[in-house]
Amino acid sequence: MERNLAGAPISKGSTSYDTSPTPSFTFPDSERTTIHYPLDEKRPEGPDYERPDTQLSSSENSIFAMKEGRGKDVERGNNMHGEDHIDVNDPNRPKLGIRQRMHHFTWAWFTLPMSTGGLSLLIYAQPHQFPGLRQIGLFVYIVNVIIFTSLVVAMLTRFFLHQGDFCKSLTHPREGFFFPTFFLSIATLVTSTQRYAIPDDDIALKWVIQAIFWAYVVITLILAVGQYSYVFAAHNFGLQTMMPTWILPIFPIMLSGTIASVIADTQPDITAVPIVIAGMTCQGLGLSVAVMMYAHMVGRLMSAGLPNREHRPGLFMNVGPPAFTALAFIGMANGLPDSFDREMDGFIDVYLIRTFAVIGAVFLWALSLWWFGIAFVATISSPPKYFHLGWWAMVFPNTGFILATISIAKEFRSSTVQWVTTGMSICLLSTYCFVFYNHVRAVIIQDIMYPGRDEDVEDH
Repeated sequence: MERNLAGAPISKGSTSYDTSPTPSFTFPDSERTTIHYPLDEKRPEGPDYERPDTQLSSSENSIFAMKEGRGKDVERGNNMHGEDHIDVNDPNRPKLGIRQRMHHFTWAWFTLPMSTGGLSLLIYAQPHQFPGLRQIGLFVYIVNVIIFTSLVVAMLTRFFLHQGDFCKSLTHPREGFFFPTFFLSIATLVTSTQRYAIPDDDIALKWVIQAIFWAYVVITLILAVGQYSYVFAAHNFGLQTMMPTWILPIFPIMLSGTIASVIADTQPDITAVPIVIAGMTCQGLGLSVAVMMYAHMVGRLMSAGLPNREHRPGLFMNVGPPAFTALAFIGMANGLPDSFDREMDGFIDVYLIRTFAVIGAVFLWALSLWWFGIAFVATISSPPKYFHLGWWAMVFPNTGFILATISIAKEFRSSTVQWVTTGMSICLLSTYCFVFYNHVRAVIIQDIMYPGRDEDVEDH
């Protein structure tokens, strides 16, 4: 017996083929009507002939098509099969009401507050401050709190209007991987709250932040184990479908180290050491799993080529794990008490630990730089034409990359590199504004929150 892509057993003798001229996806909308979305025209017999587009052969055909430069182009569709068939990329496609559109309000929306929170942290960490810059960062932080709260309300509205969407969103083979972005948004809120909202002499709020940190560690550990356990048991992904979003479930627990690097030096010595140890443990777990995922990512790129151009910005997600680990190494080492000496013999003291932290940070920074170059070349060589929420991957992971560069520059006291990071920060701000503009535009013209255009459909 063989199995199809959904995991159901089939027999070779009972395999059926679709006899319609054009295969199509079917998306039920909230009014229980059915809209068909065509995929591609059937190819004629000849050198480029593909086998019938069964579940068994479609993935193989897509690999060969992508390698031979004739992969399916998502902006092209057909409207040749009557009124029931709609090209989701047609600007004249039917407009939907807010109730129907909320059905497609996905977890990937939390990449917006995740990136906005990262921007506020980047503003705070700038090596060249000017009067009013911190106030701008505070404004961005407040806006991010408003954005996060609004998205939580919107997500709850979706689940209220469309019963059963909550479980479906968590178990969906694509949207489910974006669920961790909710916790990543919380991580940026915690760290930016520490930077902007908690006074240095407020003992009570320090204890609150410490309690939030430990709760975050426990919850994200459960998430990392639970979500991957479900994916291993319920889904059957081929190597050619590998995308950087597979790293996301381990990302929240990894950012525990980043949170620790921010709050450790504000805590009393007796609590700072356990926080640093926990942060290092979580950071190590996250980086280790990410490195294992990198092996699959490189294998996918070698065997199936680059992803569809509409999803190439997602490759910037690979920049994040080593970058945030480099940032956490330096931050946690600096967060240790100056009197820290485990054996009390002066052999392995805090200063030696800080030296090795910088060495490790530089080592990991180079890996981030390599992934940044791969993602940049891939995206520039074939830019996406339609907005997807995955575009925010061009902001948040690169924020970690710039923050790590700033930390390394400060450790080496290099004014030249610090000025380079200022230029990098300006580029990131421009990228944020560009993505945000396209995000708002896509909502207005219904390029997202529309059937077949969001992360609740498998299209790569």
